[in-house]
Amino acid sequence: MDRFRPLGYALAVMPSAALLVIGNEILSGKVVDSNSPFLATELRELGVDLERILIIPDDIDMIAREVLAMSQSFDFVFTSGGIGPTHDDLTMDAIAKAFDRELELNQSMVERMERHQESPVNESQRKMALIPAGSQVIDAGDLWFPVVIVENVHIFPGIPKLLQKKFHSIRDRFRGVPFQLARVYVKQRESDIADHLNDLLTEFPELMLGSYPKIEERDYRVLLTLESRDADYLVRAQESLLARLDDDAVFKVE
Repeated sequence: MDRFRPLGYALAVMPSAALLVIGNEILSGKVVDSNSPFLATELRELGVDLERILIIPDDIDMIAREVLAMSQSFDFVFTSGGIGPTHDDLTMDAIAKAFDRELELNQSMVERMERHQESPVNESQRKMALIPAGSQVIDAGDLWFPVVIVENVHIFPGIPKLLQKKFHSIRDRFRGVPFQLARVYVKQRESDIADHLNDLLTEFPELMLGSYPKIEERDYRVLLTLESRDADYLVRAQESLLARLDDDAVFKVE
């Protein structure tokens, strides 16, 4: 059970985000998506509300449609995948279509590639330097390929290590109020404490409360997570929860 409640004023001012994961290989199961959990964790630590994750195939029209819809609905949009040199790398073309822009050869990206490999680029590599006109290009630290941003859409590669390095190079651009987290490990069954959890949410309606049965654990049966952007609110909610539970019901508190 994962119980969510509105966060009042905090929700209204927190930046929102969406992630578009692009690639037939993800949908076919050939590749396991590890970029979604990475970005979900990073954005949560930064206080950005990741509200949607969507996985779609390498289809220009579909990518363009979803990118535009996300761009209009969220503060930050991230795309993962489809920016390499091969025939199925269609993300740049699709984003250009979404915003009705031409693809242009970015000479600074060409020069970066040539410096990196110490030789002229070939046609496949030139394809990687074709980006939507008017894009913002941001240096990605020690990586030769920069971060490309169109409107509020941040275009990342699908390779996890590269995505992570690129994200960390611009991480400070994304800031909200981070969530504070408390954990309570309970030895009782979830059904035994359900009424206590419902009562807790009545008392603390802005609390984000998660309840996760752990049948494989020997020392406890349920992990409870309490989250709030207000540290004092979180402390009071945790104290209220502990007061509701039997003394011998709690295995550990973090």
